Amino acid sequence: MAGVSQEQVTEALARIVDPASGNNVVNSGLVTDVTVKDGNVLVVLEVDPARGEEMEPLRKACEDAVDDVPGVLSVTAVLTAHSASQQPQGTQAPPPPQGGMGGGMGGSAHGGPQAGQQPGADAEKPGIPGVGAIIAVASGKGGVGKSTTSVNLALSLAALGKKVGLLDADIYGPSIPRMMGITGRPVSEDGKTLDPMRNFGIVCMSMGFLVPDDTPMIWRGPMVMSALEQLMRDVNWGELDVLVVDLPPGTGDAQLTMAQRVPLAGAVIVSTPQDIALLDARKGLNMFHKVNVPVLGIIENMSYFLCPSCGERSEIFGHGGARETAAKLGCDFLGEIPLHMAIRETSDLGQPIVVSQPGSDHAQAYRAVAERVAGKLDEVMADTAAKAPRIVVQ
Repeated sequence: MAGVSQEQVTEALARIVDPASGNNVVNSGLVTDVTVKDGNVLVVLEVDPARGEEMEPLRKACEDAVDDVPGVLSVTAVLTAHSASQQPQGTQAPPPPQGGMGGGMGGSAHGGPQAGQQPGADAEKPGIPGVGAIIAVASGKGGVGKSTTSVNLALSLAALGKKVGLLDADIYGPSIPRMMGITGRPVSEDGKTLDPMRNFGIVCMSMGFLVPDDTPMIWRGPMVMSALEQLMRDVNWGELDVLVVDLPPGTGDAQLTMAQRVPLAGAVIVSTPQDIALLDARKGLNMFHKVNVPVLGIIENMSYFLCPSCGERSEIFGHGGARETAAKLGCDFLGEIPLHMAIRETSDLGQPIVVSQPGSDHAQAYRAVAERVAGKLDEVMADTAAKAPRIVVQ
């Protein structure tokens, strides 16, 4: 039997009428992307933010229509919001998403204060309900092992007794599902919010759980920001001490969304020792400074290589550059993580080294970094609480 085609999906969508315009969703321009891969379908509907709430039934109708097409194995329909007017970039925070995300995620306005807001947080940056602190793991460039560091840092914090969540904020290239050894799709009990996936004692959410493998996310900036906002807020995170956010490399939409939308307790910068990586790491660090996010420190990843046969130490990318950079920029150096095959192998197998080889030197290196991060986080949260207004009744 031949696989489903994009034309078949479009024909099915053309049978769904938008009540507001009286036209079908294809001809009215609501459908901005249809991706078909091995029977797995992703449909993107771009809507006016003001219509977000009322569009959920239409999103579900599109999903059901495509699901009836012969050959479709799975379908995810996503609502994204576009701005009513074109604003110069950076002049205003993007409008909050109103629609649902795949799997029936509903939407709600997120512009005002709500339960779970951290002490002293700006009213325009409501916290995530139940989440005590949010930390971002960032890098100025790709290929420095940031996601591997994020996973092992989150698991090390959990090993210290903290309740930890892990959010994969890389919409274009999510890697957390594989590194955490998690397959399947999250479920929604109420049709509005998703229950996060879980493994090794921590809860996780990623776009990788919502779209098929190898499906390219060809989305513009506002769509990425809308999706990220929903991954943060339309998920039942439960009660967490820390939510670790694995950011994509660079200083783009995802980083600005995190800085503008939630009260980040701090950022951790990951870099290799080589000069070109450190140059980009400085850019990332300076970006967080400009948006008033504390930098908890710098981690030097792939710091050195110990030959497993002879024990000879090789500093492939140089050594000590991150420590020197931290000293020059006046931030803490959080530690060195070696370059080793076991770290790569366990990550690829979905068995991170912190949990699969907890007694190894490499796991202990991550544990030492986590202890320093936890200490810095306690300092930041204590300082934030001290600055919060107090009401005295006499």
